[in-house]
Amino acid sequence: MSEANKAVVRRFIEEVWNGRNLDAIDEIISADHVDHDPARAGTPGGSAGVRAFVEMYLKAFPDAHIELGELIAEGDLVAGSWLATGTHQGDLMGMPATGKSISVTGMGMDRVVDGKIVESWANWDALGMLGQIGVAPAPAGAAA
Repeated sequence: MSEANKAVVRRFIEEVWNGRNLDAIDEIISADHVDHDPARAGTPGGSAGVRAFVEMYLKAFPDAHIELGELIAEGDLVAGSWLATGTHQGDLMGMPATGKSISVTGMGMDRVVDGKIVESWANWDALGMLGQIGVAPAPAGAAA
């Protein structure tokens, strides 16, 4: 079960994010998916909400790539780390393209039931990303 659940999470990253196959979202994400990512507070839920989120980021970062770190599975949960890279080439939540590159780390955990992701938690460096594209001040001591 653990390896099968890890394969579902890998498929979401590789096929949807890196492969740009948004139609696969309905095969991988439950229609009643719940996302606990603090950066997504107030956004729609379910597979439709996941699709809107992915579309928004791929429009802003059309060359986005996510590299998965180690995945660890226990029961119906899969946890792992990731590194996202890309170039800000489109509007992101009202912030016009800057042409700046980003490199953002994050960690997530997904609950997989019957081959679909039904619940997700994420914590990623959203403030760092905003600093890298120049719309938020960089932390003191950070490289410019």
